[in-house]
Amino acid sequence: MLLQPRLLPRFLSISSKPRFSPFSAHATQLTLPFTSPPILSPITPDSDLDPSTQNPITLPLQKLFIPPETELPSDPTSASAHTRVLTGSNIVLGPYAYDSQVVNAEFVKSSVRTVDCPTDGLPEFALVGRSNVGKSSLLNSIVRRKKLALTSKKPGKTQCINHFRINDKWYLVDLPGYGYASAPHESRLNWEEFTKDYFLKRETLVSVFLLIDASIPAKKIDLDYASWLGQNQIPMTIIFTKCDKRKKKKNGGRRPEENVETFQSLISEFFESTPPWIMTSSVTNMGRDEILLHMSQLRNYWLKH
Repeated sequence: MLLQPRLLPRFLSISSKPRFSPFSAHATQLTLPFTSPPILSPITPDSDLDPSTQNPITLPLQKLFIPPETELPSDPTSASAHTRVLTGSNIVLGPYAYDSQVVNAEFVKSSVRTVDCPTDGLPEFALVGRSNVGKSSLLNSIVRRKKLALTSKKPGKTQCINHFRINDKWYLVDLPGYGYASAPHESRLNWEEFTKDYFLKRETLVSVFLLIDASIPAKKIDLDYASWLGQNQIPMTIIFTKCDKRKKKKNGGRRPEENVETFQSLISEFFESTPPWIMTSSVTNMGRDEILLHMSQLRNYWLKH
């Protein structure tokens, strides 16, 4: 059964403009009737992204994430059909991609219940993934702080909802990892219960960033998690981690790009439209600027509407 993620009230506009879901690849008023035209990604001067980090990529139009109020030309062969797509992703830069850089970051609090989370109404993005996926390392890479979120050699150490305030304007939220077999059974049940409660009840949640380890083949538990988020109308962006790791072919390993492609193919069975995704590495900081730009356009749209 295909899942068409429904649209959350927090993304509704009070005007007659189309509703927006971060899952939708067609969230504009423009009809896109083409069959797989390529979209390229030159950088323009008004972008927050360093042009030296951007390379042209080619993706079928129907597999792109097109932000709200982003107009694309009706003629895909025209010169204006070339638009900005974030490197290593399927995300088009829209008019809300500004104020993306991290100036300051601070830990605020840890909570074990959704009702205990900060109540100042600031928008937030939640990072979640299988234990040992590199969640804390990615958070530290995003804010350029080595020890803002403590990393551990033992998976499953994050057991609370941890809020980090960014620029005094929004939050990054570090959630407990899932799928750690050595964790006590009772602890696993508690983590799952309050994490799901957070997803379903947190009104200031702009999007969940679901982390997937691209250095290994797709795991059923990750596919199930993505499916649950879709079924429960939770906005989701897929973050592929460890994209710098290269497995040796002679040992049966696969390149991260191959694992990314396979995962997208598998979740296409669950979703009618392609969720936004970004390839990252905490070692090389690959994807850091792309994540911040994507967060900025989701956040600024959320604040406006």
